[in-house]
Amino acid sequence: MKLSYNWISKYVDLNGVTPEQLAERMTNAGLEVEGIERLADADGLVIGEVMECEDVEGTHLHKTQVRISDTQTLQIVCGAPNCRRGLKVIVATPGARLPGGVIEARPLHGIESNGMLCALFELGVDRKTLRQEQIDGIEELPADAPVGEKDVLKYLGLDDVILDVSLTPNRADCSAMWNMAVEIGAILHRNVTLPQCKGAAKEGSPSDFKVATKTDKCSWYLGKVINHVKVGPSPKWMADCLRAAGMNSINNLVDISNFVMLETGQPMHFYDLAKLPVHEITVADDRELTMTALDGAQFEIKKGDLLILNGDEPTGIAGVMGGEESMIDENTSGLFLEAAHFDHASIRHTSIRLNLITEAAARFTKEIDMTACQRAMDRAVQLLKEYGGADGIEETVEAGHCDYRPLVIKETLSHCNGLLGTSFTMDQMAETLKWLHFKPEVDGDTVTCHIPSWRIDMEGPADVDEEVIRLLGFDSLGYTLPQLTATVGQLSPAQRARRKVRSVAMAYGLNEIVTYTLVSKKYAKDTSNPLGEAIDLAMPMSEARTTIRTGLMNSVLECVQYNEAHGNTDNNFYEISTVHAKGRRDERLAIVLDGKVLNDPLHHLDRNGDFYSLKGILLDLLQGFGIAGARLDVKPNGKDTVHYHPYRSAELWLDHQFIGLFGEVHPTYAAQFDLKRVVYAEVSLEAIYNAKVGHVRYAALPKFPGVERDIAVVVDRKTTAEELLNSIRKEGKKMVASAEIFDIYEGANLPEGMKSVALHVVYQADHTLRDAEIDAVHSAIVERLKKDLGAQLRA
Repeated sequence: MKLSYNWISKYVDLNGVTPEQLAERMTNAGLEVEGIERLADADGLVIGEVMECEDVEGTHLHKTQVRISDTQTLQIVCGAPNCRRGLKVIVATPGARLPGGVIEARPLHGIESNGMLCALFELGVDRKTLRQEQIDGIEELPADAPVGEKDVLKYLGLDDVILDVSLTPNRADCSAMWNMAVEIGAILHRNVTLPQCKGAAKEGSPSDFKVATKTDKCSWYLGKVINHVKVGPSPKWMADCLRAAGMNSINNLVDISNFVMLETGQPMHFYDLAKLPVHEITVADDRELTMTALDGAQFEIKKGDLLILNGDEPTGIAGVMGGEESMIDENTSGLFLEAAHFDHASIRHTSIRLNLITEAAARFTKEIDMTACQRAMDRAVQLLKEYGGADGIEETVEAGHCDYRPLVIKETLSHCNGLLGTSFTMDQMAETLKWLHFKPEVDGDTVTCHIPSWRIDMEGPADVDEEVIRLLGFDSLGYTLPQLTATVGQLSPAQRARRKVRSVAMAYGLNEIVTYTLVSKKYAKDTSNPLGEAIDLAMPMSEARTTIRTGLMNSVLECVQYNEAHGNTDNNFYEISTVHAKGRRDERLAIVLDGKVLNDPLHHLDRNGDFYSLKGILLDLLQGFGIAGARLDVKPNGKDTVHYHPYRSAELWLDHQFIGLFGEVHPTYAAQFDLKRVVYAEVSLEAIYNAKVGHVRYAALPKFPGVERDIAVVVDRKTTAEELLNSIRKEGKKMVASAEIFDIYEGANLPEGMKSVALHVVYQADHTLRDAEIDAVHSAIVERLKKDLGAQLRA
C-alpha cells in the first residue's frame, strides 16, 4: 500500500514525527514499511513567468526572458515545444539540485542560459502519474500562480513522502486510509480526526429505481440516484491525494469515486444515469457472454462470474470493472451510485481468470468490512454535494441486508501475560486496546473488547494478546523458557521405516531428490501406475502446476533430464513422496538409474545400471524389512508397456499383492525427456510398511565347509529360471545352501525351442558331508527337474 505522509497527517497529528520515524514505528508494530520515497526531490526552484520567447534560428530551442521576482529576470534557453510568452513555469535557478544533477549557468548554441524551465518528471515525479502533454513539455502552471514563490513543491502538492507499506493478508483493513489512521493513532498514542459524514446519504426524495440480487454472492447492495451533477476539475487537494496513491486525476466525479475507495476501503462505482436505459440494476451469476469493459477490452464471462445487469443487459463485472456503455464522460449530468458487498472468493476467482487485477478487485478479494458500504455511500454523497454540484438526490435503495454482528472477545490479563511471558498491568492492556477503538471494559482480571467492524482479522483472545504485544513492543518480551513436559524422543514406526529405506538407497550410492507435488494435467494422467482420479487445484498459479500428481515417474524423469542438460552424468536418484488421488493417498519410493552404478577404474569396476541392478536394490531393500523368499514374486510386466519396455520390465508382488513396477523405461517415452537408456522403479512403501513381518533373524556362520556341484540341463525355452531354482530348493531342502544360474545357451546343437541352463549348487549341512550323501541328493534333484520340468542332463 502507498501511504501518503501528507494525507495521513490530515487525520492524525504527525507533528514532531518524521516520515522515517513513522516508518520505524509502523514496522515495529507489524506494518512493515519496505521503502520511503518522495513524490519529488528538488531544491532551488522558483515560480516564474515567461515575459519573452524567441525561436533560435536553425534549432528547436527558444530564448526566453523569465521573471522570477519583481526585480529579477533570467535569460533561459528552453527546448520545450509548449514554451510561450505569458506562461507561468517552474524555474530551476543556477545551483538548483534536481534528480538529474545540479543546474549550472552555461551557454547553449552560443546563447547564455541561466537556469532551466522544468517538466514535472524532471523533478522526480513518476511519469506514470502524468498526462502525455506533461511529459512532452514543461509544466504549465495556473495563471494565478504566484511569481517568486520558492516553496514550489509545496505549492504543487509534491512535498509529500510516500511510505510503501507491505500489508499481511489478514490486515486488509489497512488498505483504507481511515483505518490506517486509526492504526497510526494507536501506534503513536495520538487522537484521530476523521471526516464527519455519517447519515449524509439519508436524505432524498422517493426513488423508483429498482435494485435486486439473484445470488448469495452479493449479500447487500446499495444504490442511489443523483439527478444533477456538474463535471469539472477536482479540487487540488484531492488530485494531490490521488497522485500520492499512484492515480491520475480525471474529473471531479471519477476522482470522488476513487478517493472514497481509498479513504474507506470500499470500492464504489458511479454510472452515468442517462446511459442506463432501464432504472433497474440486478446482480446475477448465471450468464455466459462477451463483455466490453471500461478500457475497451473484451472478456469472456462464464457462469459463476458476478455481473451487474441493467435490465437484461450487462453493464459491469461486479467488483472488478465497469462496462463501457455506462462510463462517465464530460457530458454526464446525472449519476447512479453503487456500493455493494460481494463474496471475496468469487471476485478473486473472476479477477484472476480474466487477468483483471484492478484497485477494486484487489480490495474485494481480501474481504471488506460489510458496514463500509454505508460509510462509502455517506462520504460519496457528501463530496458530490460539495464538489460535484449534486442535486436532485433520491433516497437510497437496497437489496439484501447487512448481516454484520458485532464481535465481543473476552480475555484475561493473567492469560495474556502467561501466553506472552510478560508482566503487563491491566492499565497498560486497557490503554492499548482503547487506542485501537476496542472499547475495553475491565472487570477484575477480565477485559471485554468490543471489536470495531473493520477489524475482520480479529477472532479470539489470542488475537487480542497479539494486539497488545505488537503495540506495547516486542522489546517488552523477557527471556523465558517454555514450560514443557519432558519426553523421551523417539522415531515413529513410519519414520524408522523411511530411515531404513534411505539407508539402503544411500548404501547403493543413490542421491535423494525432492520434486514438485504439483504437475500439469498431462503428467497427472499420463504416468505409470497412477493412483486414481487426479485432484485439480481450484486456482492454479500456472499451467505447469495445475494438478496433484498421481505418480512419480514424470517428475523424476524431468529431474534426470535437467541434470543431463546441465552436464551431470551417472544420475542415480531416489525419491520418497506421497501421491494423491480422489479419496486415496499412497507413499511411494521411486528409483532411477541413469548411467553407471559402478565406476572404479583402479579396480576395473565398470557397470551401467540395468534391470538386474535395479532388481537387486529392490530385493535388498525388502530383505531389510524381513521380506524375502516365497513372499515375493517377480512377474513379467503385463500392466504397463507404454511407459516400460515390454521385455525388460517386471511387476513386483508381495504376499500376492501388486506393489509396483520396475525395469527399463520404454525408449519412446524416454525420448520425450531427451533420455536414452534409463531404468526406473516405483513401488508402494505403504504396502511394505503394512506387510506383516517377524523379527529379522540372523544365523551363525556355518562351521562345516560346503560342497559345490554344477548341473547343466536342457529345458523348454519357456521354462523360467524361477521354476528351475524352486525345484532344486524343494528337493534339496535343508542341504542346499544356495543355487544360482551362471550360464544360458541357445543355439547350435540344441533342439528347436530348447535352451541349456547351467546351475551352480552349494550343499551344506551341520556336519561334514560325505560323497554318498551329496550324490544321493544331487541325483534326486536331477530326477525332480526331469519330472517337474522335463529337463534332460546335457551331455
